[in-house]
Amino acid sequence: MRRLTQIIDDLIEREGAYVDHADDKGGPTMYGITEKVARLHKFDGPMSHMPKTLAIAIYKDQYWTAPNFDRVAMLSQKVAEELLDTGVNMGIAWAGKFLQRSLNALNSQGTHYSDLSVDGLIGNSTLGALKDYLDRRGRTGEDVLMKALNCLQGTRYIELAEERERNESFVFGWFDHRISF
Repeated sequence: MRRLTQIIDDLIEREGAYVDHADDKGGPTMYGITEKVARLHKFDGPMSHMPKTLAIAIYKDQYWTAPNFDRVAMLSQKVAEELLDTGVNMGIAWAGKFLQRSLNALNSQGTHYSDLSVDGLIGNSTLGALKDYLDRRGRTGEDVLMKALNCLQGTRYIELAEERERNESFVFGWFDHRISF
């Protein structure tokens, strides 16, 4: 639990406090939490006044436990942290899909484990494939998987800028703060 607290503190540091950027279609955010998500969690005040404790609770519940990133952490803390960061930045379904697509591409044509359905939901099949992959490939495999996840995330950032010109306002920062090798 102490490690998760540090992970969320680091995430909040990257996200910053109150932001209301004209080009962000998500609207105002506080600690990276959008107004829509805050309202779903019964916060009804101005976003600039949303307490940090609520942001932490939302991150733990909605972005760590609900998508099973906590279960991924039992297999690989690094991969779980990457999924959390991606899930917060672009949605938990994208994080799950990136993991599933990567595992599918790294399964030696289905000889190591069966291909996964790319639905973004991390359940027993995805967790089983991740365990099989890590057992077979070890630490080097974990590093390769991290590269694959970051490559897919970076590709998605370019696609977002191509789909909506105003997203170009964020691409440099996304690459600077979200992509690492």
